[in-house]
Amino acid sequence: MTGVSLIVGLGNPGAEYENTRHNAGVWFVNDIAQATQTQLKREAKYHGLHGVTKFHDHECHLLIPTTFMNVCGISIQALANYYKISPQSILVAHDEVDLPVGIVRLKFDGGHGGHNGLRDIISHLHTNQFHRLRIGVGRPANGEDTADYVLSPPKKTERTHINQALQQACDVMPLMMTGKFQQAMHALHTIE
Repeated sequence: MTGVSLIVGLGNPGAEYENTRHNAGVWFVNDIAQATQTQLKREAKYHGLHGVTKFHDHECHLLIPTTFMNVCGISIQALANYYKISPQSILVAHDEVDLPVGIVRLKFDGGHGGHNGLRDIISHLHTNQFHRLRIGVGRPANGEDTADYVLSPPKKTERTHINQALQQACDVMPLMMTGKFQQAMHALHTIE
């Protein structure tokens, strides 16, 4: 299997959403951009912020759609079509309520699990055959609406755990760039 050549961070645009759980994917791409000193520039033709980074001589596109989450597929489709990147070479980083805070998991294909961003991406790419980095944000307390929960900021301790998990995910990116997905999964999924 070919390595990852496009990493997408899902979230909502605007300062009011910047620190909400739903923007965990954006945090991840920003972390990579910072670690690799890659500047993300607003690109109207991709409806997003775009930059090209390098991991050990492997070039990789970074994309943060500037559309709202539920219509982010248009951004990914535009960039993937322009650079002829196959869905199998795309990694989508997104918040995941089915995982505890501070746990990150890699997954290939599957459904959208009620995640509106994934639903739109599947519809635009006409496939679910892409990689996902599922960033655990935990479940809302009983009775709390899931939408309200993901659109609110995590507690300070939760954000610390999420940041540590994102760092662990950054550490395995060189493996994913070169198509070593099993090794990347093993490294990420066995962290205590």
